[in-house]
Amino acid sequence: MERIMRLFNREFSQISEAALVLGFFTFLSQVLGIFRDRFLAGNIGAGSTLDVYYAAFRVPDLLFTFGAALVSVSILMPFLKERLEASQQSGRRFVDEIFTVFFTFITVAALILWFLMPLISSKLFPGFTPDLLADTIVLSRIMLLSPILLGVSNLFATITQASKRFFVYAVAPVFYNLGIIVGIVAFYPIFGLVGLGYGVVFGAVLHALVQLPVVIGQGLRPRFTGRIDWAHIGRVVGHSLPRTVTLSMSKVVFLVFVSIASTLVPGAISVFNLSYNLQSVPLAIIGVSYSVAAFPILVDFFHQQNHEEFLAHVMGPIRQIVFWSLPVVSLFIVLRAQIVRTILGTGNFDWSDTRLTAASLALFIVSVVAQSIVLLLIRAYYASGRTWKPLWITLTSSVLTVGLAYVFVYLYNLLPEVQNFFEV
Repeated sequence: MERIMRLFNREFSQISEAALVLGFFTFLSQVLGIFRDRFLAGNIGAGSTLDVYYAAFRVPDLLFTFGAALVSVSILMPFLKERLEASQQSGRRFVDEIFTVFFTFITVAALILWFLMPLISSKLFPGFTPDLLADTIVLSRIMLLSPILLGVSNLFATITQASKRFFVYAVAPVFYNLGIIVGIVAFYPIFGLVGLGYGVVFGAVLHALVQLPVVIGQGLRPRFTGRIDWAHIGRVVGHSLPRTVTLSMSKVVFLVFVSIASTLVPGAISVFNLSYNLQSVPLAIIGVSYSVAAFPILVDFFHQQNHEEFLAHVMGPIRQIVFWSLPVVSLFIVLRAQIVRTILGTGNFDWSDTRLTAASLALFIVSVVAQSIVLLLIRAYYASGRTWKPLWITLTSSVLTVGLAYVFVYLYNLLPEVQNFFEV
């Protein structure tokens, strides 16, 4: 127990050391994510019920993206470091102000969405039957609790990263996935579909609670306050706005994909999400680990005006990302069917589901190297306070992605040769 507490409080100051810790626990989290998807595929199958589960995530996820940008590690880190350098009291006051503004905004927004969910769901998922829409509405309303909890946890993550307590930051997603698995294994048999929603909320609670001891230890436990420096909050919002739009565009693109999939055959949303989750494993282990580990160090170098070291600590991780990603991508392409069948091929997940998921995975995995580098470069821009350039790049690519999605779905439905090509 004492050894575990030392790990919780240990400071990691080297990128390679921090990346190793983040990579290990990211891998562990992804393994749990694989088991999560295996339980979902085996117990439910790639059909309408699983489609509802994935569709119900979309609105709460978009709310989290909009609201949590205010408490994003990438945005808050420079501001928090600046205030802590002034004094501990100044840093504590800043945390209280951000917490109060965020919690008020996200709670009001969640209540509004709760009432509007029937209208929103009917517009977003036009291919769903009335029964499927009703289930989606109920599940989405339950999941609206998760962006509130995960947003607070994001604020905790800023504090843990600022103090370089990467162990705590890295272990939080593990507990999140454990909560979801509990929902699938324990809550779903008892409560039915809503049990999956309870599992998501339970995972979000664990995600926040595991970071709370370190936050308290740093003397920065957030409290509600009526004294808010709106000028300073305005600066944070001004910096977070480009990032909010940047992240929102990727979520909007994903939402459009799910909306399109709802008009296709039952199970299309499930296949899309399962294959996307599989390609996220190498992306998270390699790309996310290096970008997260590099960020606080890049912030320090930029504040010290040490631009030579700043650039060196951008190029070094890029080389490492390419070195580790290319072999993984090659293996995933060659062994896509075997990977899908081994991980998901159980229970109600049949061979037809395997073929479709493998085809989708092969297309997703090609982009992992580029996605990993983009994650690092975006954090480099944020570390230097330049948040608008990633916005315009993301906006352009998102419009192109949505347009191509409609074109390829049209061709897929029109030409049998295209169907055969993607399903081989």
